[in-house]
Amino acid sequence: MLKRRTLLAAATLGMLLGPFASADYKAEYTVSTVLPAAFPWGQAAEKWVELVTERSQGRINMKIYSNSQLVSGDQTKEFSAMRSGLIDMAVGSTINWSPQVPELNLFSLPFLMPDEQAIDAITQGEAGEAVFKAIEKRGVTPLAWGENGFRELSNSKRAIVTPDDLKGLKIRVVGSPLFQDTFSALGANPTQMSWADAKPALTTGAVDGQENPLSVFDVARIDQVGQLYLTQWHYMADPLVFAVSNRVWKTFSVEDQALLKQAAIDAGQWEIKKSRAELADTLATIKQRGVNVTDLTPEQQAAFVQATQSVYDSWTPRIGADLVKQAQDAVANRTQ
Repeated sequence: MLKRRTLLAAATLGMLLGPFASADYKAEYTVSTVLPAAFPWGQAAEKWVELVTERSQGRINMKIYSNSQLVSGDQTKEFSAMRSGLIDMAVGSTINWSPQVPELNLFSLPFLMPDEQAIDAITQGEAGEAVFKAIEKRGVTPLAWGENGFRELSNSKRAIVTPDDLKGLKIRVVGSPLFQDTFSALGANPTQMSWADAKPALTTGAVDGQENPLSVFDVARIDQVGQLYLTQWHYMADPLVFAVSNRVWKTFSVEDQALLKQAAIDAGQWEIKKSRAELADTLATIKQRGVNVTDLTPEQQAAFVQATQSVYDSWTPRIGADLVKQAQDAVANRTQ
């Protein structure tokens, strides 16, 4: 009789609490990011955690580990660690995850996205859906898009106006072979290194330049390590992806999956709007520090586009011709 009463009480409690009562959740879920809260990237992760904590009333506890500390500073290992379950969640870069998900190289194709409307046309359309399916097939559940911004070019030697101006310059690039091919096509000497190693290399002159969003240039004070020439060339943009390891995702109730996803969507939209709104002030601050900023004319931009066509020839088959075509059509038909 006592056993029956205990079972009845447990069942009643389960009905009262709903699907959350039986969920065997972790005390803490790890969230990996490359950049901390001083940058829009880190702010996106913080907003996600804030919204999930609020909406779950503290049932889902997420903790951010920035600076790629969960993978010993090697940001290219983040996706593999999440796929294997060593990392629960991440707000990650399409660049850093591209070695494991070839389709993500789409966003690194040079000069594919000339403006913010082009980014939105890809991420919010069929191409974006196809990319998310590719991520999920490889063991990670993508939930929403964020934004790291257009990557602009800086160096310590001279203003970059033509492809010839890049010849011979040692440029720090991220760990993606596509970046190596792009800068090699432009006559530069690309040098792959993690962000943790990049600033010391710029300080010593081991490399002449780097490419990053304006927010990174500003907050990291790259102008203090001799980077006094900045070219706004919008050669590629780096969308961020809010994601959860498939292994972890399956442990959440349907209701909590919906909660996590909507919180990620809301955090992503908040971060994109915020980071775009801050660009003008960020650029003004950079100029005030004495940085020589170059804006390319359409004709000058066209010369860089032409010089990097070989990258499309070699990378389109690896990314997927249909996906590249979807993205190009989305850009061509975008609303201004």
